[in-house]
Amino acid sequence: MNKNWLDKNTFHYSEFKDLHQLVAEKQRKKQTISLCLPTLNEEKTIAKQILLMKSELMMRYPLLDEIVVIDSGSTDKTREIARSYGADVYEANDILPHLENFKGKGENLWKALYITRGDIIVYLDTDIKNIHHRFAYALVAPLILFDNIKYVKAFYDRPIAIGKSKIRPTGGGRVTELLIRPLFSLFFPDLTQILQPLSGEYAGFREIFETISFPIGYGVETSMLLDIYEKWGLDVIAQVDLDKRIHRNQDTRALGKMSFAILKTFINRKRKLGMVDFKDDIYDEMIQYNLVKDEYKPDISHMVEVERPPMIEIPEYREKFNRTL
Repeated sequence: MNKNWLDKNTFHYSEFKDLHQLVAEKQRKKQTISLCLPTLNEEKTIAKQILLMKSELMMRYPLLDEIVVIDSGSTDKTREIARSYGADVYEANDILPHLENFKGKGENLWKALYITRGDIIVYLDTDIKNIHHRFAYALVAPLILFDNIKYVKAFYDRPIAIGKSKIRPTGGGRVTELLIRPLFSLFFPDLTQILQPLSGEYAGFREIFETISFPIGYGVETSMLLDIYEKWGLDVIAQVDLDKRIHRNQDTRALGKMSFAILKTFINRKRKLGMVDFKDDIYDEMIQYNLVKDEYKPDISHMVEVERPPMIEIPEYREKFNRTL
């Protein structure tokens, strides 16, 4: 295991509080930065997130060049609110409409590559209740300041909100500790040093994102890490401590579905790398049970693994960004 990585490539957001320096270095390197916010029914949090990022990182410190919302078909006022606060808003189904449409966070992230124009892309989840502009500037800082770093993950304390006002000081990250960390320990020990591999906040260079595939659902963070690690090694990855993140938490059944999707992604990556050989096909149904009138009834979720190819393989993308295979 690369034991020096944790010390060399782990940062705290306070190391990057000189935003004037970040802006100056970004301008010296002639870099552009896009913030992408994937949404689905986030009317309660989206306004604050856009307002804060725009006022602090576009108007006060010109670090971000655009804020783009990619929406999965919200039925609340997410899109209207986002537009009213100045974000560029797109529905995922309207992007590259000749392709078959899918629903999922990974789909939004993938299609954002076609819409955004930045050399660096920051992806932030939109259910963060304690949003702060450090969630963006601290992720792009290592990319701006260190030439060897191409991809940056967030980590943080994840207190669990209980009711409207109570906070439990520990908890969160359950799928990481019960599923991903054991899998990484077994097969990719280097990656155990990434403290929160499933965090939904990360940034990277377009040249990285456009050359990897994107599962449309929960497996996107896992596949992204595995693909970047396989193609470029651990040293191009960094992680930043953002202190604390408070967000909407999911129940155990929902986490079971998430784990199912992530595990399928992991197995598929192992197959591609030739590290595992299954004699039989794996199934696409997650089977859980409900107690209905004193009888246990199966609750079956059909979860087919769909992956978008590397965006650079899409002709319209290559034409728009003057890329070649």
